[in-house]
This record gives sequence, C-alpha cells and structure tokens, in this order.
Amino acid sequence: MWASPVLALLSMTQVSAHPKHFLSDKVEHFTESVIREMTRQAMQYNAVNLAQGFPDFSAPAEIKHAAQEAIAADVNQYAITWGAKSLRGAIARQMQEWQGIEVDPEKEIVVCCGSTEAMIATLLAVCNKGDEVVVFEPFYENYGPDSILSGAKPRFVSLRPPQRAGGEWTFDEQELREAFKHQTGQHQTHHSKTKAIILNTPNNPTGKVFSRKELELIRDLCVEYNVLAITDEIYEHILYDGSEHISIARLDGMRERTITINGLSKSYSVTGWRVGWAVAPPAITNAIRKVHDFLTVGAPAPFQEAGAVALSLPASYYRELADRYRMRRDHLIPALEKAGFVCYRPRGAYYVMTDISAFGFANDVEFASYLVRDIGIACVPGSSFYKHPKDGSRQVRFAFCKKPETLDEAALRLEKVRARR
Repeated sequence: MWASPVLALLSMTQVSAHPKHFLSDKVEHFTESVIREMTRQAMQYNAVNLAQGFPDFSAPAEIKHAAQEAIAADVNQYAITWGAKSLRGAIARQMQEWQGIEVDPEKEIVVCCGSTEAMIATLLAVCNKGDEVVVFEPFYENYGPDSILSGAKPRFVSLRPPQRAGGEWTFDEQELREAFKHQTGQHQTHHSKTKAIILNTPNNPTGKVFSRKELELIRDLCVEYNVLAITDEIYEHILYDGSEHISIARLDGMRERTITINGLSKSYSVTGWRVGWAVAPPAITNAIRKVHDFLTVGAPAPFQEAGAVALSLPASYYRELADRYRMRRDHLIPALEKAGFVCYRPRGAYYVMTDISAFGFANDVEFASYLVRDIGIACVPGSSFYKHPKDGSRQVRFAFCKKPETLDEAALRLEKVRARR
C-alpha cells in the first residue's frame, strides 16, 4: 500500500524529536505553583484548605449585586483596554483618600487581570535581559518566576524570623545595600545592574508590615542607585495591632520611581474576579499598557464596574474587615501553638508562618504531605517561598481567611497532630 511521503516524514520526526528542544530555557528555572498544588491535594484528600489564600465565605452583597446588574445591563463586551473609566476614577480617589497620592486616572493607571498580571506586565515593561530585581525572601512565589520570564535575574535578600514572641521579621541593611550596588562587568563602575526592587507590604507569607524607617531606607537606596520600586499592596487594608500601611510612592523622591500594584481580590473577597491594577508615572504606565494589551487585552468588564462600587465602600467597611481577620488570626494561632507549632504572629495580611521543628519530620514537604493526607489539613511548604529550599525546610504557612467553623474544624483535626507528636 502506498504511503504518503509527508506522513512518513512526520512519523520519523515524531520518533526522533526531543521534546525539551522545543521548550524555552526560562521554564527550567521554576515549577508550577506549590500553593495551587496544595489546593488540588486538599480536594483529593477532602482536607481543610488552609493553603491557598482565598476566603470560603461570601463577598459583600452590594458588590455582588453590582456585578449582576452590570451583566444584566449588557456590560459584557470589551472595556477600554487599560480599564473602565469608572474603575480608574475610583482607584484614583481611593489612593488620594488613603495615602494622599494624587493620581491621573487617564495617564497613570492600568487595569489588569488581577494583581498577578499587573506584576508580570510591569516587569516585562521595565526589565531588559541582564537586569536584576531585588526580592525579599521568603517571597510570594510568583516574584521569582516573573523576574525570570521578563529576562531579569532575581537577587534575594533575607527576611529573618522574629527571635522572640511578638517580634518582627527583619532584614540586614548591609545585605540589602549589597544587592542594590551589584555592578555590571568585571570592572567596578557606577552602573548598578539593579533595575527594580519588589516590595510586598503587608507581606505574604510573613505578615510583616514594613515600617516607615524601613521604607525610607529602601527609598534612599532606590534614589542612590536609580532603581524602581514595584510595590505589591494587595493586603493594604488587612492590618493588626495598630500597624500602619504606608505606600512607598508617598515618600519624598519616590512618586516618579514607584509602580504601585493592587487589586480587588483580598479586600473584597473576590479572588476569582481577576481585577487588579498598576499605578505609575505616565511614561511607565504607557509601557505597561502596551504589554498588558498583548497579554490579556483587558480585565472582565462587568467586574470592573462592580470594582468601582467596591472601592466606594465607607471607611467602616475596612475597619470591620481588619477586625474580622484579626479574630480569625487569634482563632487559629492558639490551636497551632497547642499542637506544637511555633507561630510568627502576623501584623498584616491573612497568613501565619510557623516553625515545624518540634515534629521531627525530615523537611517541610514531608510534613505538609503528612498533614494533608493523614490529618486532613492543607498548608504550604515553606521551601516554596525561598530560593534555596533548605532555607524554608522547617517552615509551613497557613491561611486563616476562612469561616470560623472552618477554623474550628482545623483546630479539631490539629488535636491528632498533638497526639502523634
């Protein structure tokens, strides 16, 4: 029987091809999200999911109604690529109200598909191959891969856990300075390779809220070495124990060198809506808009209209939000401590990092596997937040953005951890 030469050639190609040949070298340097993998395991083992940071309770009724009304009114086609006018206006008003930062909604805002896209769009817009991006670790797991995908190299600076109860995560000033002044070529020059620093405050996973003094140090280094600050402020309203959120853009000398990233997900319990934004000076905003356009075209139109309603909620909403999360924090931590975890008490966001040394497991991955499979609680292995896995091998992270009854069930299951310790 006659065989097509083309089919024969394709068959030979399929046999001889090496799949790795077709892949970008970039993907060799990171894995899929460990956080999302732990959610899949939570579903597999019917575990209480304290791994991924999404609420298991309802979003505010008024913003759900606003989304429903927008859909019913046929706001279902493309919005303006870089954001609906109503949402951009609301973002500008809130930045003025909460941080005293004046923003031009026409020239300085890009609405994206979540703060996740805002971050990668920003890095793609500002980074060139060979640039370096300073990242504090432990870090939210997207920052390293985002830097690599943009052609840059992340340089990590350690946040050290508190040495006493109620203490703060701290960093070494000299280590941070060394990261900034890393220079190009073999000869000493005045040209730093550092393009940007990624700052996340309140911080995921540690719950650290950077102080004004720390932010002023970072500001001074950014000015000295001509570096951008890319600041992820998604947890800005989730604060405890008198902590204050300060946007670095409001410090002297930083307005023109800061990209502020935020979104609806955390403050309004709508992580699935995928609406976030970047705020930056006009030239940088224009570059981010171009990248965003070809990444996703635009964020969901009806959810943008609902976002404008969300950002118009009164100050009392945010006070109550923080208070409810404080109660959840204070609900979970005693149960963890009773079970034998050392907890690093967060000052913001809705996660608690813990030390698992008391349980005698080889590492965090082994412990997290045991916890989800045998106990029925999903957490995140600490190693996923570090460049070198061994640095997080004695830590795991829990999310407490859950209903009280969910945390009650977790506490009940933790009793089995105590019994086996």
